Amino acid sequence: MGLGPGSPHKQGRRFPAGGKRGRGAKGAGRPPPNRRRHPCPPPDGRSELAPDEHSHLSPEALGYFRRALSALKEAPETGEERELMVHNVLKEVEAQALALATNRSGSEMLQELLGFSPRKPLCRVWAALHSSLRFVACHRCGVHVLQSALLQLPRLLGSPAEEEEEEEEDGKDGHVETLEELVLGLAAEVCDDFLFYCGDTHGSFVVRTLLQVLGGTLLESERARHRGSQSPEAQKAPSRECKATDFEVPETFLNCLQNLSSCFLKDIAVFITDKISSFCLQVALQILHSKLPQFCAHLCNAVIGYLSSRNSSADGSPLLLFLRDQTSSRLLEQVLLVSEPPRLQSLFEDHLQGQLQALAAHSIANFPLQRFLDAITTPELLSAVFEELSPALEAVLAQGHPGVVTALVGACRRVGTHQAQVLQLLLEAFHCAEPSSRQVACVPLFATLMAYEVYYGLEEEEGAVPMEHQVEMATARELGEVTVLGSLLLQHLLHFSSPCLILGSLGALTGPQLLTLAQSPAGSHVLDAILSSPSVTRKQRRRVLKTLKGHYVTLACSRHGSRVLDAIWSGAALGARKEIAAELGERNQELLRDPFGHHVARNVALTTFLKRREAWEREQGAVAKRRRALNSILED
Repeated sequence: MGLGPGSPHKQGRRFPAGGKRGRGAKGAGRPPPNRRRHPCPPPDGRSELAPDEHSHLSPEALGYFRRALSALKEAPETGEERELMVHNVLKEVEAQALALATNRSGSEMLQELLGFSPRKPLCRVWAALHSSLRFVACHRCGVHVLQSALLQLPRLLGSPAEEEEEEEEDGKDGHVETLEELVLGLAAEVCDDFLFYCGDTHGSFVVRTLLQVLGGTLLESERARHRGSQSPEAQKAPSRECKATDFEVPETFLNCLQNLSSCFLKDIAVFITDKISSFCLQVALQILHSKLPQFCAHLCNAVIGYLSSRNSSADGSPLLLFLRDQTSSRLLEQVLLVSEPPRLQSLFEDHLQGQLQALAAHSIANFPLQRFLDAITTPELLSAVFEELSPALEAVLAQGHPGVVTALVGACRRVGTHQAQVLQLLLEAFHCAEPSSRQVACVPLFATLMAYEVYYGLEEEEGAVPMEHQVEMATARELGEVTVLGSLLLQHLLHFSSPCLILGSLGALTGPQLLTLAQSPAGSHVLDAILSSPSVTRKQRRRVLKTLKGHYVTLACSRHGSRVLDAIWSGAALGARKEIAAELGERNQELLRDPFGHHVARNVALTTFLKRREAWEREQGAVAKRRRALNSILED
């Protein structure tokens, strides 16, 4: 339900959890492995297949490769027998590479086989596909084979010993291009028809993976997408924030990365407005930001310059129109995330100032606004943004965009300013600021994103004096479902310089309520924040966590609760460890039978505690001593 920006004590509303942009896709299943048996070579059909014959892979050949893959999975990881098996299987793959790559089952098996491949056999398979590169890159199955080949580079680059061992093979079988030459050759072909590859549903996957390999950075979002799906429905935008894995690449790769990325400038309008092509530019910005920051800034300037030159919207900068567009807004999210503070400041002053509340209310534009808030690092910019956006926090929550509020709170945490102000505004937005007795209930309200009246099922007439908080009512109510954004909001607040109000509210929770929070997939991270925040003292931490006493076994037998208990154990003093171990020891057999509990029992060394208490205490005392010494070093 909507709630306008009126009195903070209007009749309570449940704040919508917020809109989502679809990013998941179902993955294609893989055939179950057969029993291990030594595979026989495939029958006929080793001649190179033309593109129009790509589906002619005989059932016998498919069966051979399936058995070969199963045998490789079960074979020892090292040894001459395994090396010979890999060599023989990949020799057969080379002969039927195109047929395998463009067959759905064959493609999936070939991707796995490439994971076993040494450098030289991989080069031979790649070379076998080279003459049909455009066809394979734009084929719904073949594209994933090319991606798999590219993703082997972190494993295979920089292994000169292997290269020396295989030099003799070149003399026997003729010259084969090196892995570096093949990658640069692929980049050259893509560069020659850049717009086509970036705009093709399948070809864009190759471009995005190629950009990562050239930059020596694999983005977690792209790797997960490749692992999780073999279907075109998996074509989703890059994740806003994704972990990256770096690896060393030759200097020629970085030069090639810049040359390839310069192709974006030739048709910048297409890459801004076309959904498929835009994904490639988004990935390029993420890679360039860490590897070639100056060129990244140049690309960002080109994007903003083009958008700013369009016809002005009725309410201000032309950039506002693109912030409300499904495709270009995603690109602008990435531009904002990689922009340096001076560029963000000028973007705000030239385009966004005076429009933040309207953007926060928009179903699409609120997402790039969140990324803008995520990128703020200077007190000057945060002050201007906070002054404009803060009066509308309750309205933004009621419109179903809590991500904007969470991002603003995160900016206050990161920059270190406006923390007390934003906390007071949150209390008012959730109707627990006045009377002051309601403030102790703020944690359940923030966690569930519900106003006070909704959470406790009260009916208050508009304009009526809010009733005092009833402790009995609060303790009798079970904790509501913790939302992801509500959990993130609490994590930010616990890292504020003064989290006393939040800690007081957490301390007011009953044991079952705190247990529910710890067992929740989202809520368990609130407990993590209590344990990790430098603003929470050891005494405050103990005061909150002591409520869990008597619930340790239930916690240990929970998927998420067991992780929380492990974290509590890691930071606990010897006395607290004795208490935890004693309580767990009373139900040792129950723990050992539980799939999560038995891990906790092993971590606590519960058997030793029950049978050899003195030895357990000596061991735990030594652990505590080492931890104190490490903390002392880190503090220095």
